[in-house]
Amino acid sequence: MVSEFPIGTRPLPQLFPVRNRLISGLARAVVVVEARPGSGALITVDYALEQGRDVFAVPGPIYSQASIGPHRLLRNGAGLATCAADILEGIGMGDLAAQREAREILPDEPIERAMLGLLSHEPQHIDALRHAMNLPIDQVSSTLALLELKGFIRQAGPMEYVRA
Repeated sequence: MVSEFPIGTRPLPQLFPVRNRLISGLARAVVVVEARPGSGALITVDYALEQGRDVFAVPGPIYSQASIGPHRLLRNGAGLATCAADILEGIGMGDLAAQREAREILPDEPIERAMLGLLSHEPQHIDALRHAMNLPIDQVSSTLALLELKGFIRQAGPMEYVRA
């Protein structure tokens, strides 16, 4: 919990903007779904822009008062958010979704599949993997490199590997 106020402070409406300044400061981006003119969401956007955060807006029905804020933000250069991928791409994390999908598909190569089966979230040294696979170190090393390039595993320390 992060707050500028002492424990026991009541959640008073006039304190919401101060809280939202902290929230936008902790966030990578701010997404506005609905905001009437002068709303707290737009105050949060002002803080986010001062803090160098990305701002995204979800368009809504043109006759809704709650859509005025997001539409103005879009007109003024906010990123368009129609789905989570728009936001991830906007903050430079668009490849994560593709990597996650790729990780769910097991490798076709039998040695890669076997190596992946040995790895978990606990770091394992390359020598232990070589002994378990009963393969030459160069083949183990190249297989680990390919699995890392494909996003299935990552190095957790010097010559230690875990599933990604």
